[in-house]
Amino acid sequence: MLEQWHNGYVTKIVNETHNTRRFWIQVPDKEPFDFKPGQFVTLDLPIHEKKNKRWRSYSIASCPNGSNTIELVIVLLEGGAGTTYLFNEVREGSELLLRGPLGVFILPEALDRDLFLICTGTGIAPFRSMAHFIHKHQVPHRNIYLIYGSRYIKDLLYPDEMQQLQQELPDFQYIPTLSREDSPSWTGRKGYVHTVYEEMLADRKPAYFFLCGWKAMIDEAKQRILAMGYDRKDIHLELYG
Repeated sequence: MLEQWHNGYVTKIVNETHNTRRFWIQVPDKEPFDFKPGQFVTLDLPIHEKKNKRWRSYSIASCPNGSNTIELVIVLLEGGAGTTYLFNEVREGSELLLRGPLGVFILPEALDRDLFLICTGTGIAPFRSMAHFIHKHQVPHRNIYLIYGSRYIKDLLYPDEMQQLQQELPDFQYIPTLSREDSPSWTGRKGYVHTVYEEMLADRKPAYFFLCGWKAMIDEAKQRILAMGYDRKDIHLELYG
């Protein structure tokens, strides 16, 4: 059965970086808006006559908290009809038609292996939700590595919050890696996400892999993880764009 559509109301909008915005959406007829960390909602935007050309899906970036408000973090895509509408037409108080929560990109029942959360860009959204959930509910876990690829420092989403979470959540490591940053002030990892997890898994220890972001990164990560001898069943993906 497909989820029904609900009216949502935008209660707050914040510019997170030069081209990403955080949207808080309240869904009055879902109290609470209950979802599993990693799930997404689909918006029906008035950008086309055909229904399926109006639908855009976004991972929920907030953690389930018993309220009926969720947060989405959205990047403005050049020439993208959906994001252009969201950035140009949607204001605090705007109404949005949505359905959800949807999707099976969710944490395993037991976190009995190391967890590799590998993402680029707004692909951090479901992992932010998962990490806060694990922290809030003190879910027993092994090591958790959030490996986050971006081009420049200015593109990183939630960097201070993730550093703070690294202080508070035992065995959680936040590892941003930048592919184009040449500022001397950046002392973190440089390059792409793949080098990071390959180095960390030189000993081939048991792990779960969650991949979220652009297709090129996900395709490459999947090939590399399989080439290291891991099983397809250990890899979970959520494609963007």
